[in-house]
Amino acid sequence: MMLRIGVKKLAGLAPRGPPSGPARAAVPPPRLYHERVVDHYNNPRNVGSFDKSDPTVGTGLVGAPACGDVMKLQIKVDEETGKIVDARFKTFGCGSAIASSSVATEWVKGKQMEEVVSIKNTEIAKHLSLPPVKLHCSMLAEDAIKAAVKDYEAKRAKLNGSIDNAKDAPLEKAADA
Repeated sequence: MMLRIGVKKLAGLAPRGPPSGPARAAVPPPRLYHERVVDHYNNPRNVGSFDKSDPTVGTGLVGAPACGDVMKLQIKVDEETGKIVDARFKTFGCGSAIASSSVATEWVKGKQMEEVVSIKNTEIAKHLSLPPVKLHCSMLAEDAIKAAVKDYEAKRAKLNGSIDNAKDAPLEKAADA
């Protein structure tokens, strides 16, 4: 019986404090998430992943050791225009972390990479009305965006370097002969 009452109190379904009327102590209301957090948590956008070996895909993997949240955010870039054409995420964490990831994928799609690196965690936190204790979730989303862009740029540089080296290789062989 006590367990049932405890669970109801924890879930906010049972009255708190003494059952008497006017003498009841003031009890703070339970902390509720903003409707946008609940929406992105219940209906997350862009969940999934791309093939990380795809040269048009950048992958950002970040984590917060303090709370255990881990976020993987991937972007798919149109090589001709430099625009992010799609984004996906997988997040292990609380509702705020999942919502922050979902919002981040929505915000990066259709934008140039130069634009998305300017997305700040404060903008995500404000949009979701995150409480101060959950700001680390929006920080993870910002870090994941930047890590995905950095990964894509590193792949492009490596690929371009390989192409340049491949072009130069026959000339070097001819010079050696």
